[in-house]
Amino acid sequence: MLGSLALVTRDAMREGAGSARGFARRRAKLSGRCNSKHISRLLARSGSLTGGSDGSNSSSVDRRQPPPRTTLNRGTGGIMTQRDLGEALINSARPRGLAEALRAGVPPMQGLLLLLLSLLLAFQAAKFLAFEWSRRRRLGPPGPFPWPLLGNAAQLGRAPHLAFGRLAAIYGSVFQLRLGRWPVVVLNGERAIREALIRQGAAFAGRPPFPSFQLVSGGRSLAFGGYSELWKLQRRLAHSTLRAFSARRLLEQPLLAEARTVVRLLVSACAGGAFVDPSRSLGVAVANVMSALCFGSRYSHADVEFRRLVGRNEQFGRTVGAGSVVDVLPWLQRFPNPVRSAFRAFRALNHEFYSFVRQKFLWHRNSLRPGDPLRDLMDAFIRLQQTQPGLPVEHVPATVTDIFGASQDTLSTALQWLLIFLIRYPEVQTKLQEEIDKVVGRNRLPCAEDQPRLPSVMAFLYESMRFSSFVPVTIPHSTTADTILMGYHIPKDTVVFINQWSVNHDPGKWPAPEVFNPARFLDENGFLNKDLASSVLIFSVGKRRCIGEELSKVQLFLFTAVLVHQCNFSANPKEDSKMDFTYGLTVKPKPFTLSVTLRDSMDLLDNAVQGLQAENASENCVFNT
Repeated sequence: MLGSLALVTRDAMREGAGSARGFARRRAKLSGRCNSKHISRLLARSGSLTGGSDGSNSSSVDRRQPPPRTTLNRGTGGIMTQRDLGEALINSARPRGLAEALRAGVPPMQGLLLLLLSLLLAFQAAKFLAFEWSRRRRLGPPGPFPWPLLGNAAQLGRAPHLAFGRLAAIYGSVFQLRLGRWPVVVLNGERAIREALIRQGAAFAGRPPFPSFQLVSGGRSLAFGGYSELWKLQRRLAHSTLRAFSARRLLEQPLLAEARTVVRLLVSACAGGAFVDPSRSLGVAVANVMSALCFGSRYSHADVEFRRLVGRNEQFGRTVGAGSVVDVLPWLQRFPNPVRSAFRAFRALNHEFYSFVRQKFLWHRNSLRPGDPLRDLMDAFIRLQQTQPGLPVEHVPATVTDIFGASQDTLSTALQWLLIFLIRYPEVQTKLQEEIDKVVGRNRLPCAEDQPRLPSVMAFLYESMRFSSFVPVTIPHSTTADTILMGYHIPKDTVVFINQWSVNHDPGKWPAPEVFNPARFLDENGFLNKDLASSVLIFSVGKRRCIGEELSKVQLFLFTAVLVHQCNFSANPKEDSKMDFTYGLTVKPKPFTLSVTLRDSMDLLDNAVQGLQAENASENCVFNT
């Protein structure tokens, strides 16, 4: 293109030079022919002639002599010759732009060509810049226009996962937003999410440096910490230790003890036809199971301090959930407003929660002796850290804080949804009771070993997780390097939201995804379709996959099987059947009440718990002898 432009410019310059020489000859000829008669006639027409003419013909004028002078009044008293007048007349007929070029000594045609050339170059430059902008824009994901200061925060509303789904229908499975000053890429659908988190796991394994993330677990959180070699070591040790303590034998005693307490409390509260909100009892029960695993102790459901400690999960989730304005609009921290108040409350609750776990850590470290049997997870982490000098000792209480806090929040939320589905779909509850009675009978309680023989119960659990998607968007990720995802360039340090809800409600994978239907997880022979079950996305995938996934699923199965085996659950007819929710790190159902009645008696639960306690006491005696 530049070569062609040079040839055109050269030809234009030659043409311009020739035209300029011809123009000069014509100008001289015209100047010589402008005799006084012609001039007088022109001036008479304009009313500006004030002097006479010599009356001589221009043809008789010797071309070697200067032309005769004619005195004219130009209004200023100046004297103009014929030549001057001729040039003035000629110049008056030219465009003013060319007159400027003549005064500068540039022939008019050459000036015109230079102007055209400049316009051509400007046009080409603008075209190139537009192409570059368009190319760069095509490389990055599309997305809606971000507004100043807020970005797209106002578009997310009270349910960001649903807003992401609507935006994905417009811009595709990978699109970008801006929340405050943070660029955000949102991933929707199984293909995009698995491409990022599995095939490019390391590139998407980071965490953004949000202020709230630095407050969790004393700033050493496994769940909220950045991707590094220390983080890899911390995760590897935590995963191996948690798997060892996820043994069903270790879970059954504390879980059955809490199931008995929950049943007794709920049945008593419903005496006389009353209805009860189960959320508080479920929250304390799950926290006690995790407390038994992590610290070897449990708390009374009447313990006000413990109930207050574990009852603040909703506030925690609202602060760190995807789309929270606490982190993306830091300027809101500079003046009094609800966001600043929420952040300060979040900082206080994290300090209180971490202090609670750290006190447990100090007691365990001081009381654990070499050769003593492991009492709980805290003992296991302490002993493991002593053999791993690369892991600082303060990461032990931080890791246990993550496990204790995250597990009881996730499980208590899941159990609330399970109870809602049982009372909203009583025919499903009846089918589960029939299957459990057939497989387990009425003379014993369900146990973990019964799981493979209870496909309807497992199908109910997976459909509940899919339908509720109670972890709709994972903890925000960030990119650790520049990368390309599905043809789009995503720079390093970009915040990434993983919309798990979009996978669980994809109509291409789940026929009628908005219909609650546990049977979709059963094959033609009535067995659990494990391939389909593995497609439900709740605990994330890849390098940030929840290390407590198996532990959580075992607990959900045992709680559900025992509660359905022992109780009947029915809805409050005065309440709206619509299943509304509050958004946070987990999606919690709006408060609801239900009626709980025993199917038989408490004898099975009482006898089972007493037997497990006696067995545990005998094991402790063996250890101490």
